[in-house]
Amino acid sequence: MKITVETMVAAPMEEVWRAYTTPEDIKRWNAASDDWHTTAASVDLRAGGAFSSRMEAKDGSMGFDFAGTYTNVVEHKLIEYAFGDRTAQVGFDNTPKGVQVRVTFDAETTHSIEQQRDGWQAILNNFARHVEAKR
Repeated sequence: MKITVETMVAAPMEEVWRAYTTPEDIKRWNAASDDWHTTAASVDLRAGGAFSSRMEAKDGSMGFDFAGTYTNVVEHKLIEYAFGDRTAQVGFDNTPKGVQVRVTFDAETTHSIEQQRDGWQAILNNFARHVEAKR
């Protein structure tokens, strides 16, 4: 099953794209809640290139790596990637109100659909706030 989350970012495409694909920016927005953070990120933004983010609870109680391989990159339009046996697509569309960012990903079986959707949506909401706050 595929799950889709989306947000509108009131900023130019170049700023949105850069914030989504730059490790220093990713470390600032990539968390689903205030008690988590991303301590490290790497990006090799090309088909076949690897990415990773280290996400940890701020209290140090747990953490995990989110990593995969880019399978398709179309600048300012689309990022597709594989992580484990799952895939995701991130679309970027210019609109009169800003850039619509839509993430569609394969669901996993450990957490409920609602938990997965809510978590990914929270991260995307943090992303939009991060980009808009930099303006």
